Amino acid sequence: SVIQSQVHRSLISADNALMQQSDRHPDGWGVAYYNAGAPHVIKAVSSAQVDHLFRRVSGIVSSETVLAHLRKATNGELSIINTHPFQYGQWVFVHNGNIKGFDQLREKLINRVPPVLRRFILGDTDSEVMFYLLLGHMAKRCELNRAGFPLDGLVEAVRDTVDEIVDLAGDICEKDDGPPTENFLTCAITNGATMVAYH
Repeated sequence: SVIQSQVHRSLISADNALMQQSDRHPDGWGVAYYNAGAPHVIKAVSSAQVDHLFRRVSGIVSSETVLAHLRKATNGELSIINTHPFQYGQWVFVHNGNIKGFDQLREKLINRVPPVLRRFILGDTDSEVMFYLLLGHMAKRCELNRAGFPLDGLVEAVRDTVDEIVDLAGDICEKDDGPPTENFLTCAITNGATMVAYH
């Protein structure tokens, strides 16, 4: 199908395809795609460039919504549990960046996640904590698993999450080539029907 070839091209063969970028982001990869309305998440700790599974997944994916991520670790060990995308119900999330001073802020940030969500945080990355902070802000606006989650509510929740992190960790670094220890909060979230990205 046309969609399948576009996904394959984006992941494998385009000039800026993810596989070509994995030499700079070698610490794991993940792809989330939707099949029959449900997210399927496939992850590996190896580099996408050398992983036959990445090539195989790119060939079968024919979803209208695909979220792929290459990891360059800043917080958290190299493990499947720390590899993006993160999933909760229908929602999948990726983060490209860093929360400044996360080791010192981790407990404070986790305590801001509603207890009903907090128990699902399994890894030790800033990205997963950011996802659950975001889910908490989303849940204030709408039932998380409701079909047709409102786009404006999702946008507001992303803004509130970024503002909350900035309040604790300081301003976002405006230089793309700034040191990796600074605040970089580029992220994307989707439930397969609605997607919001922040940069």
